[in-house]
Amino acid sequence: MKVIISGGGTGGHIFPAVAIANAIKNRLGEKAEILFIGAEGRMEMEKVPAAGYKIIGLPIAGLQRKLDLKNFLLPFKVLNSLWKASRIISSFKPDAVVGVGGYASGPVLFAASLQGIPTLIQEQNSFAGITNKILGRRAKKICVAYEGMNQFFIDKKIVLTGNPVRKDVTKQSISKEEALNFFQLQSNKKTILVIGGSLGARTINESIAQNISAFSSNNIQLIWQTGKSYFAKAKEVAAINADVKVFDFINRMDRAYSAADVVISRAGALSISELCVLGKVTVLVPSPNVSEDHQTKNAMALVNKNAAVLVKDNEAKEKLIATTISVLNDESKLIDLKKNIIQLAMPNADELICDEILKLIKK
Repeated sequence: MKVIISGGGTGGHIFPAVAIANAIKNRLGEKAEILFIGAEGRMEMEKVPAAGYKIIGLPIAGLQRKLDLKNFLLPFKVLNSLWKASRIISSFKPDAVVGVGGYASGPVLFAASLQGIPTLIQEQNSFAGITNKILGRRAKKICVAYEGMNQFFIDKKIVLTGNPVRKDVTKQSISKEEALNFFQLQSNKKTILVIGGSLGARTINESIAQNISAFSSNNIQLIWQTGKSYFAKAKEVAAINADVKVFDFINRMDRAYSAADVVISRAGALSISELCVLGKVTVLVPSPNVSEDHQTKNAMALVNKNAAVLVKDNEAKEKLIATTISVLNDESKLIDLKKNIIQLAMPNADELICDEILKLIKK
């Protein structure tokens, strides 16, 4: 059985793609042959081989939002990628092709559908992008993480599966006490975890830095993932406060989550899915720099069910820290948010998506 998985660009696409591949391998063992197709120069070209899978890159790129000469080359890159994807598919002869989002998904799924190979889309966000809406017309199945996706796709094609999450992050084998000891924090203080994404988030970082004194004055400790670009500045700001632990990237996210009483995060699909599975009280700051403002829509899917708190990016410097501390000090609010967010969890999404791929192949 041969499956192509295509997409990438960010961890939010790559980690679910690898989780789906692992589910197929766990189910079928040596009977399964999996090939990834990504975009040249993007992070999947490094992360996928590190996970043990072969990947081929396409010369595809995205549309630049500002006037850029690269946009004039885009049609040629798309045509070149379509031609290369068609050749890879003809050579590999997959039984099914899965798209997880990212630049490479478009040409690969389109080429596969032209060759009559069944395709499946894993739509991670609550608001489908233009590419997936177009690909959805040809796809046989569309696995989604949110209700109400029939506004974008044909209802009979949709299966609610949730988003695959990183098992090493969500297995919850670390106690809170062990986690606090790992970060050299105290058990008699409440803890906030800040994760702006693997590259950090400037607005969130600046909001923390601008209000750094609020943590010590409220007897709160902080685990702060800044991303590489803000790390030096954050270390300088936090130097006088032993209860603020600063990292450019946190390798042991399982321990960071276990230590946290409240999490401040962007509203990417992968982060939200992990927070739901873990049942973490969360304050979301959606990034405004994403297509169709889909992070705000992801966040509102939780806020509307009283499962998270939202602070707008343009209001974060004034409101984020005060709002988070208010949530942290409101015991009834903490209980309600934790109870409601965990009800949205779908921890077996990778297995459910694997089921749908196998059903497609059997048909």
